[in-house]
Amino acid sequence: MHNEKRERLSNRLGFLLVSAGCAIGLGNIWRFPYITGKYGGAVFVLIYLICLAVVGLPILIMEFSIGRAGQKDIAGSYKVLEKDGSKWHIIGYIQMLGCLILMMFYTSVAGWTIYYTYYMASGATLGLTPDGIEEFFGKMLSNPYIMIFSLFISVFLGTLICFKGLQKGVEKSSKIMMSLLFVIVIILIMRSITLNNAVEGIKFYLLPDLSKITDKGIGVFFEIIYAALGQAFFTLGIGIGSMTIFGSYIGKEKSITNESIIIVILDTSIAFLSGLVIFPACFAFGVNPGEGAGLAFITLPNIFNSMPFPRVWGTLFFLFLSIAALTTIVTVFENLIAFTMSEFKIKRKKASIIVGIVVFLFSLPTALGFNVLSFIQPMGNNTSFLDLFDFIVSYNLVELGGIYIIVFCVSKYGWGWDNFLLEIDSGSGIKFPRSSRFYVTYILPLILFAMFIINYIYKFFIN
Repeated sequence: MHNEKRERLSNRLGFLLVSAGCAIGLGNIWRFPYITGKYGGAVFVLIYLICLAVVGLPILIMEFSIGRAGQKDIAGSYKVLEKDGSKWHIIGYIQMLGCLILMMFYTSVAGWTIYYTYYMASGATLGLTPDGIEEFFGKMLSNPYIMIFSLFISVFLGTLICFKGLQKGVEKSSKIMMSLLFVIVIILIMRSITLNNAVEGIKFYLLPDLSKITDKGIGVFFEIIYAALGQAFFTLGIGIGSMTIFGSYIGKEKSITNESIIIVILDTSIAFLSGLVIFPACFAFGVNPGEGAGLAFITLPNIFNSMPFPRVWGTLFFLFLSIAALTTIVTVFENLIAFTMSEFKIKRKKASIIVGIVVFLFSLPTALGFNVLSFIQPMGNNTSFLDLFDFIVSYNLVELGGIYIIVFCVSKYGWGWDNFLLEIDSGSGIKFPRSSRFYVTYILPLILFAMFIINYIYKFFIN
């Protein structure tokens, strides 16, 4: 069952930081603040934390357990753990395809953040009006050379780090990048909370105002729960098996539940701290924090222009955003590379180069979708390849993949509840609550299926 030559992470800290790096990404820094702003601040944060614990955490535990028991990526681990004659691993291939599709748009957006770091440092946005910054962002997207080069940079960095090996590349870079993330965010928070009127933003973010729910009816309450569930799932990067590989790189000294809780705390802390950067700044300058994805690339640069030393704060923020994006790229690349090594029996360096080339080529439609290929609108008016790939992953593979992972872990036709419990409870630390079996087996899949259906209703019938 186990390959003795299999690479290992050097220590527990490495596993925690690498896994947290996979979870921490643009969803924490870019998406979390504007979703929180849109749905009422502290009330949303409270509901989000509950959703994280009851929906996100159990699935994260399952992904790690499959990896630690199977000692391979998600597809390979299904093969090891499934009963003779069953074909659970076929969906594992689809989940690995999900990792590839995720990279087909995530690498482009990561490239934008890297380019913006350069723009901020060079002062390219200094003195621009809000409309000017919006036009600046539009010009960047419409330039195919910039889009291809920024994509190349993000893919190259991800490939190079994985090329160097699990310990010397992935683990070492994750430790450095995660440490930098926390240092930069603390510096940014200190700047943000000392702005005039910043206290109003802190109140909005940290003090729950239940009237935001009670005054607007039960429909708004359910909408907030739905948004919180979506963010909890989105931020942990679960459902497509991207966490499984890191379970295969650790020993059994600590229980999986114990380690998963720490990773969720690390992930949530970055999202929470990002809010302490963005909300005080938005309130200080009278900006709506719930205005959408443009918050990062259009609104915040305008805020930085209004501060003393705008280059410093702008550069730091986009460096923060770039590092968060890169930690996710590196860890998903590691999934794809480990899968390629296992399936085709090739060495890491060759697999790294193959994956890098494939991701770059497959990501070109996203990079060119805002310029030379903008005439192709795959999901109707004003849509791009980015929208299509995001829809495939976020609206389909994530929720359905999560359901599949649950069924595999708890069903007697899959791996089975007893085997699952035996694996996750191996080692010291917090144990998985056995009393949760009914909830995990029946309620949790229903929640995910409801999210899947509601996603489609919102996408095609309401919005």
